[in-house]
Amino acid sequence: MKKIILYFFCLCCYTITAQELLTLEQAVTIALENNYAIKIAKNEAKVGEINNAIGNAGMLPNVSATFTKNNSILNTTQTQSGGTERTLDGAKNMNMTYGVGLDWTLFDGMRMFARKERFENLEKQGEANLKRIIFTKISTIYQLYYDLVQQQNQLKAVDTAIVISKERVTLLKNKFSIGKVSKLEVLNSEVDLQADESLKIQLQNNYQATKIKLNELLARDLKLDFYVANEFTYDKSWNYEELQAQAEKQNPELQAQIIAKKLADINLKEIKGTRYPTIRVTSGYNFTRSEASLGFVTQSTGNGFVYGINASLPLFNGNNQNRNEKTAKLIIENAQFALEQLKQTIKMQLTIAFENYQAQLKLVNLEEKNVTLAKQNLDITLAKYKIGTLTPIELRTAQQNYVDVLVRFSNAQYLTKIAEINLKELAGIINWQ
Repeated sequence: MKKIILYFFCLCCYTITAQELLTLEQAVTIALENNYAIKIAKNEAKVGEINNAIGNAGMLPNVSATFTKNNSILNTTQTQSGGTERTLDGAKNMNMTYGVGLDWTLFDGMRMFARKERFENLEKQGEANLKRIIFTKISTIYQLYYDLVQQQNQLKAVDTAIVISKERVTLLKNKFSIGKVSKLEVLNSEVDLQADESLKIQLQNNYQATKIKLNELLARDLKLDFYVANEFTYDKSWNYEELQAQAEKQNPELQAQIIAKKLADINLKEIKGTRYPTIRVTSGYNFTRSEASLGFVTQSTGNGFVYGINASLPLFNGNNQNRNEKTAKLIIENAQFALEQLKQTIKMQLTIAFENYQAQLKLVNLEEKNVTLAKQNLDITLAKYKIGTLTPIELRTAQQNYVDVLVRFSNAQYLTKIAEINLKELAGIINWQ
């Protein structure tokens, strides 16, 4: 076993120098900067932020500059009040108006305030959606990262088996050379060694595929090689009631549904606002100029301030107002139902995840003890095998048991971490800032 430990120490030193270490914090940082889904969600959130403006809600006036010029060339005949006729072919006429005008809605049944409230909630909805996508992506990164940790541990376990199998082959070949064992035992040991190396190739293939998936999620070179920190840590101080309270406040999916309910309420406000009158004021400063080849006035100009007020009140629109309000109320009711259903679903998921996490923690403790026992058993078996008091089958059984326990222990650690990540995602407490 001392030779095995020395072998693994050298192997780990070589691996570290040949590859870069990717920490979990680095992976999250890279994803926040590079991941395309997160970039898209960030831009969508910015759209909501930009649209949340009082001008977009219709609270500010519209000011515009206008210019109009009309020209005509006419064959004109005019009959004056004294009966005299005046005729001019190709008479030129020109009318030109330009200036600055203002159009401002002063009252529209409070709909402009409802629109502003809607834009505020749409901005919050964009932020909640961004948070949801970030949580989802970071959760996936966590899972892939700890899957790599698990696979690294499994590869180390198989390397342990390979070292023992090689030592067994060497020992049997030496014994065969002096006639103490048969050729069959040597061949069996070589078959076991090939089986271990074959398993290692399969695990290495899965390991490389997982690294490619993580690189893709980080939006970087797919062939970039790295290794991950080989450790599992858990938070064992969680309380179910605290997690449930955090989920009600921070779960991004739940927050998005709460905003959807608010938007349904605001929609009813906007519809009700159409029952009230709309009052607008208009004003401006215009310049006018006209020219005519025929007539009493051949040229005129003018400039000055113009203003006015406009009011309208809907009286009847085919009962569409009542229908729209009834529909909006049903949409509100459905949004409330969806919110209550989602709360119940999240509570159910959180309960199952918490129970699963507690069970996985117990399993990790159990498998950790099994690793200690299996290692002791392997040490004793290997020592007895070297002095010839145990058969190759008994050594192979102890060897496989040790590898199986290591794999089970690594798998239990991984599943516990996945359960923890699931809990954090449901409670909305994944650390990403």
